[in-house]
Amino acid sequence: MRSAIAMIGLCAAAFTVAGCAETSHERKSTAAAAPAAAAAKAMPTPAQGYTIHVMAPHKFEDGSVHGPYHHYCKPISPEILQCLLFESTDSNALLTDIEYFVAKSVSRAHVPLDTWNKYYHDHEVEIATGRVQILDMPDAQAKEVAAVAAKTDGIIFHLWPDGAKAPNGEVGHPQSVGHKHRTE
Repeated sequence: MRSAIAMIGLCAAAFTVAGCAETSHERKSTAAAAPAAAAAKAMPTPAQGYTIHVMAPHKFEDGSVHGPYHHYCKPISPEILQCLLFESTDSNALLTDIEYFVAKSVSRAHVPLDTWNKYYHDHEVEIATGRVQILDMPDAQAKEVAAVAAKTDGIIFHLWPDGAKAPNGEVGHPQSVGHKHRTE
């Protein structure tokens, strides 16, 4: 309960700092708070930087194809890119999935083959299907991003069941629509 109250307080503070106050007194308070808000914005957070926009469908465990899903991704390290997945680009779209792009040198050395075949997919194979689109950047840059992504394997965690009013705790592992099992 206390965290919900704190969240409401933070939202109210953000609303005021954003310049929505109308009275002279409130405008003065907002102006005084502006430097603090600017300093807070300058500090990076884990939520910043999801600027690589990829769109691709997924094949669920039952064989049905869903999407395309909008992936908003950012590099975490030279070996990991992580993505937040949404069913649309609406500003209030639900976060439905998380996907990790893991360098093949890491995933193939540390994930047993049977586990890889069940949960992972090869992004080089997925990109070759033509179903992946890299959006919001010039074509040359998109090709560079695709070349880097092709050197990774992906694993998807589907968190919000399609059509459900709330998550139920089950986690699905959809695949790319062109997923091929590895033999070695």
